[in-house]
Parts: sequence; C-alpha cells; structure tokens
Amino acid sequence: MAGIYIHIPFCKQACHYCDFHFSTSLAKKDQLLPLLHRELELRRSELPHTVETIYFGGGTPSLLDEHEVSSLIATIYKLYDVVPHPEITLEANPDDLSVDYIQALARTPINRLSIGVQSFRESDLKLMNRAHNAQMAVDSIRAASLVFPNYSIDLIYGIPGLDDAQWKENLNIAIELGAPHISSYALTVEDNTALKTFIEKELIPPVLDEDAQRQFHILVDRMETEGYENYEFSNFGKPGFLSRNNTGYWTGKPYLGIGPSAHSYDGETRSWNKASNPIYIKSLTRNELPIERETLSVTDRYNEHIMTGLRTKWGVHLPEVGNKYGEVYQAYLFDQAGEHLESGLLELRGETLHVTRKGKFLSDGLAADLFMLNLQS
Repeated sequence: MAGIYIHIPFCKQACHYCDFHFSTSLAKKDQLLPLLHRELELRRSELPHTVETIYFGGGTPSLLDEHEVSSLIATIYKLYDVVPHPEITLEANPDDLSVDYIQALARTPINRLSIGVQSFRESDLKLMNRAHNAQMAVDSIRAASLVFPNYSIDLIYGIPGLDDAQWKENLNIAIELGAPHISSYALTVEDNTALKTFIEKELIPPVLDEDAQRQFHILVDRMETEGYENYEFSNFGKPGFLSRNNTGYWTGKPYLGIGPSAHSYDGETRSWNKASNPIYIKSLTRNELPIERETLSVTDRYNEHIMTGLRTKWGVHLPEVGNKYGEVYQAYLFDQAGEHLESGLLELRGETLHVTRKGKFLSDGLAADLFMLNLQS
C-alpha cells in the first residue's frame, strides 16, 4: 500500500510561523494546476504499489474549487491502482469552510478534512497571523462535521502568552465539538519566518521548551482520559479515526509527492521537487521533472526507521531491525538503548522498544542517540 501527496503551494496570507513552501500570489495558480496532472503522468512508474491514501496539503488546498479537486483525483484514478475505499484528505482553513464550500467538497471524492484551527484564542491567532478568528474556527467545525464525520483539527501549544489554563480551554473546546482526531504540535521557531524576526527584535516573548513540554503532557493526559489514542507523537484519534495517511508515513510506507517542494519516498530513495513555482512550471511545461534524488544507505534507512518508529505506539521491533539492516544494527540499537532503558525514558515490551510516557516529549532526541553515525553501507 502507498500514498499520494499533492502540494498546493498557494495561501491567502503568510502565517508568521510557517516555513513550508507557498506563495501568497495566486497569479500562477491556473498555470500550475494542469502541471500537477502532468507530473502525475510522468511519475506513474515510480509508484507501482496500490494507492491507499490521497492527501491534499500545502499551502492551502481549500483554495481549490470542487472541479479542480475532482479533476486531480480523477487523474489519480486513471493512472494509478487505487483501493476501493481510500482515505482522501483535504487540508482546509476555517475561513474557507463556508456551508457552500463544504457542500461542494461533499460532491467530490474527498472523505476527510484536516482543519487548520491552531487555536481557539483570538490573541494566539493574531500572533500567528491566521486568516480566521475564533468564532470562524468553531463555526467551521460544526458545519464540516455535519457532512464529514471523519475530520481532524490542528492545535498548537507552546505559544508565547498561552498559559496552561488557556491551553486546557483550547482542548475543552475541541473535545466539546466532538473532533474525532486531533493533530497537535509545539510551536517551533524556524529560520526565515516572521516569528523568528519578531522574537529576535523582542517584539514577542521567546518560545520556551519547558512550556511546550508541560503543555504536551497536559495534552497527552487529557486525550487519554477522553478516549483518544496517541498513536504517533503529535496525533490523537478516537477508535476508528486514526489517520491512514499519518500511519502510512510513520510506518515507512512508500508515498509519491506531487507539486513544488513535495517529497517522495519508496523505501530506498528519497526525492523532492524544487521549492519554486516558476521552476516547477518551466520544467513541467517541458515535460521535465524539477526533482532531486537521494539513495539512502543502509545506515540512513536504519536511522529513519528508528526516528519514525519511536514516535509511534508500535515502537521499534528489534528482530525486524536485524532482518532489515543486519545483526550489527540490532546489537548496536540494543547497546545504545541501555542507558535510556535504565533511566526509564525507554522500555522493552517483549522484543519491541518503546518510548515511555516520561520520555515521550524527548522521543526525537532519544532517537538521535540511537542513530548509527559511522557505518555507511
């Protein structure tokens, strides 16, 4: 099984924290969209697997109309082998989710929405320069849930000025609205973003790791109490609503990324399109791919396996590491894990290595400690 990701590189306005590739000018939208179809055709041979998930990300995919969405999905069905009931997700901003637009999406094959709420607090939304307000967020969820019972909302914690009580209230609202899936991320300060500039100029307070860590544990505890499963570090789903797209990504299934800056992975090779709309348009107009590729060594693949596996509820199965990468890697992993097993940040359940609740917020750092750094093959 595999997935297809389609990157829609356009937004109405720039969020202060975002470092994804996008343009706030829609001038090239009509020129670029037909080339997504062309890339799907040119790369057909790269994905011989059956497609289980289709994901529209960005950018802001909810800038597409129903015909543009349906047309891209139809091209995928024409060119690729798709399972009978795929998960087809579209990321949408609350300000785009009018009743009319929701009804239009319902006429497409889209069967899941990912709603970019980020916060239900006006001050947070203004700090992040989101295009919607808190009431729009609530209204969009209520309207969307009547048509799309399978949906997710995004929430961000660790925002400057967001105290624990306010974070708990954000969670209360999400839960009261009945969201079956919540993706929640710590605010990070990325290079070349307005957020970093504002912090450096002391216009807003810094983002503090200790606040993020504390609010993450509040999140995990509350989600567990409410019956959500924390199946991956940042993702929480009610029974029957775990994202197949997210699960595929974190368990190493192949995926094909279409559009400027989109990444692809086939198990041995990682590739990515250049993050430039003009280069993308120029290249695809010539039936050329604006793509760079990297063949992963055994060590690279081992490191990625550890990084992704430790973030999930499924953990890292030691015999599987030995079977995939060799006994040297399995022995190395067990040896490197020893210190963290003793400290209680990692634990063995049978032959599977898991991050404990104590170590969960530190999972990426723990994975880095288990990386193989000096054996390239």
